[in-house]
Amino acid sequence: MEPCRSLALLAGSLGLISVIVALSTNFWFVAVGPTSTSHSGIWPRKGDELPAGYIQVTETFGILAALCSLVSMGLLVLSCVPSLSAPGRGPLVSSIIAFAAALSLTVAMAVYTNERWNQPRHPQIQCFFSWSFYLGWLSVPLLLSAGGLSLGAHCSRPQSGYETL
Repeated sequence: MEPCRSLALLAGSLGLISVIVALSTNFWFVAVGPTSTSHSGIWPRKGDELPAGYIQVTETFGILAALCSLVSMGLLVLSCVPSLSAPGRGPLVSSIIAFAAALSLTVAMAVYTNERWNQPRHPQIQCFFSWSFYLGWLSVPLLLSAGGLSLGAHCSRPQSGYETL
C-alpha cells in the first residue's frame, strides 16, 4: 500500500476516533465556583428543557461530520482492495468526503465557540472550555490531513493510457 494512502488512513482514523469521543463525552465546558464545580456537554440530560439552538446546530453538524468521516474511511479502506473499489476513484471520493467532514465539524465547533464565548460572565464563577471541546477542534486538522493525503494518493496513482495496453 502506498504511503499517502496509509497516512490518510491513519489521520482519518484518528480524526474519526477523536470526533466520536468529543461528541460522546460531557466535558465541553467547565464552570468553577467558590463552592462547587460543574461541567457540561452538548447532549441535554433527562428532564432538562429543550437545548438552545446553537447546541442543536453543534449536535447536527458534529454527527454529520462523524458520519462523513466514517464513510470516507470506509471508502479509503475499500480502495485498498482492487476488486471491491471503482478503478482509481476510491481515494478521490474519500478525500472529497473527508473535506466535507472537516467543513461540517468546523461549522459545529465555530458555532459552539462563538455562542459560549459571548455568554455573560458571573464575577464569582470561572468558566473555560474543557478537553472534549479541544478534542473536537483537534479533529478538524486531522480530517483535513486525511483529505489531503487521500487526494495525494489519488494523484500519485499510475494513470491509465496507451502505455498500459
